[in-house]
Amino acid sequence: MMLNRIIGTETEFGIAVKDSDSNDPVSNSMLLINNYPYSLSSKALWDYENENPLLDMRGFEVEGERERPGTEYNRLLNKLLPNGGRLYVDGAHPEYSTPECTNARDLVIYEKAGERIMNQCRRLACRAKGGEKIFVYKNNTDGKGNSYGYHENYLVSRAVPFSKIISFLVPFLVTRQIYAGAGKVGSESREGKISYQISQRADFFESLVDLNTMVKRPIINTRDEPHADRNKYRRLHIIVGDSNMSEYTTFLKVGVTSIVVSLMEEGLNLSGLELEDPVSAIKEISRDTTIKKQVRMIDGRELTAVEIQREYLEKAYSFLSGRDIDPISKEILTRWEHVLGKLSKDPMLLSREIDWIIKKELLLSYMEKKGVNWNDSRIAMMDLQYHDIREDKGLYY
Repeated sequence: MMLNRIIGTETEFGIAVKDSDSNDPVSNSMLLINNYPYSLSSKALWDYENENPLLDMRGFEVEGERERPGTEYNRLLNKLLPNGGRLYVDGAHPEYSTPECTNARDLVIYEKAGERIMNQCRRLACRAKGGEKIFVYKNNTDGKGNSYGYHENYLVSRAVPFSKIISFLVPFLVTRQIYAGAGKVGSESREGKISYQISQRADFFESLVDLNTMVKRPIINTRDEPHADRNKYRRLHIIVGDSNMSEYTTFLKVGVTSIVVSLMEEGLNLSGLELEDPVSAIKEISRDTTIKKQVRMIDGRELTAVEIQREYLEKAYSFLSGRDIDPISKEILTRWEHVLGKLSKDPMLLSREIDWIIKKELLLSYMEKKGVNWNDSRIAMMDLQYHDIREDKGLYY
């Protein structure tokens, strides 16, 4: 049985420029991508004709302007890549979209290639500016109350009812952060201070279901833009994930999600896992680095994030038992089980695999060595440096 499906990710990168004359992030982002040296054609245009981000999965179109840039502006905004991906400016950020992939391993390779491409653009743009003045980060927050996205895309059968997508995926997505989070020093919400949390994105989610991606961010995004046969498919547009540096984390995040989507398509039932308040739960789980926090279910039970994830894992093993599945899916299942086991014992056992734990161990080691605490400005700087895409400077590398 093949569990592969068409998948891809879009990464918005943070950009900072050490130049008092260059404080416009849009212009700086355009400078960055227009220093990409290997465009397929200087005449190539991105085709916006079949894009309509105003269509909602719930069966209606919201009011708004569809993007229709002029020819020259189109070329400034978009670069088509030889690997099948796309480099472009989205809002005030440089963004990289992987090509369409069919498995999590390929997705990791192409996503990491996006970091190299973006860093190559950065180097050439710095050369044009006459010095090391541009910095690019694969993270999700600027530390000033603003968040930018990392979006996953999974091709899904349109036969799956929208209500099923909500009921099946919400508990999974809310709890997935325990192995998919990128880690964050502090908080940008009004719900009390925190030294360190699991997810960079959790603070910014305000609703359960909506079309928006920049305000009132929802756990389930309802954009209905399949880039495929509309009669057969949806493109599940997942916006709750963090941008990850760890290849292991990305592989697990995307691979497990793809398997869970397959279970949903097969009509499996996971009744009893509905969360009483998913929007509160996503924040509560993020703030508990012991992974012991229990969240209330709609039936009154209280479960930990690990227990909820185990329900999905056991359902996957039960459904796939005796079936001939591909090697990559087998590896994903094995790693999923391994990670949940370690998380239930001691999350720090995963300090070589999972982003938020790798980062936490690095920061704790520095604090012990220097005798400082979480409030030290150097810790906030190291949090950012973890996501620096320069292989010779980035803390992750």
